[in-house]
Amino acid sequence: MEIVKGGIMLIAIVSILLIVALMSGSLYSFIYHKPYKRSYFSYEIFYTLILVYFVVLVSFGLLYFVLSFNGIVLVEGGVLQDVSVLETLAHSLYFSGVTLMTVGYGDITPVGWGRLIALIEAIIGYLLPAAFFLRIWHQSLDSGEEEKDEKREVDYL
Repeated sequence: MEIVKGGIMLIAIVSILLIVALMSGSLYSFIYHKPYKRSYFSYEIFYTLILVYFVVLVSFGLLYFVLSFNGIVLVEGGVLQDVSVLETLAHSLYFSGVTLMTVGYGDITPVGWGRLIALIEAIIGYLLPAAFFLRIWHQSLDSGEEEKDEKREVDYL
């Protein structure tokens, strides 16, 4: 029985390492290798997106945290639990991140005004990637127009 458990554990560890290696290689290839002639990847926009997500996540997390002192905003597991201030902050940041990225798992539930705030945060979480994508697309269209204008100027000379 011990041999079987050891074998399963070894397979699990190897699988996890393989997955991490493949994901790391894919991310490295995506950022540093440009297989296409035109690449629209922008470090500036990528880092800005990450920064905006972080600011929104922390801002809403702190909003939930502050509102928790004025009444019940987040309920865990359907039951109001008496937790410390640090745990309340951790729960608020966790709920904010989950709401921003996935619209929630249901393990922590907003109550009262917390529902409206969570809805607004979820909408922001859905709109941010679309807004950044449209910005990149708009920049690529503008650069294409500039290239055409430069070609026309050269042709006329």
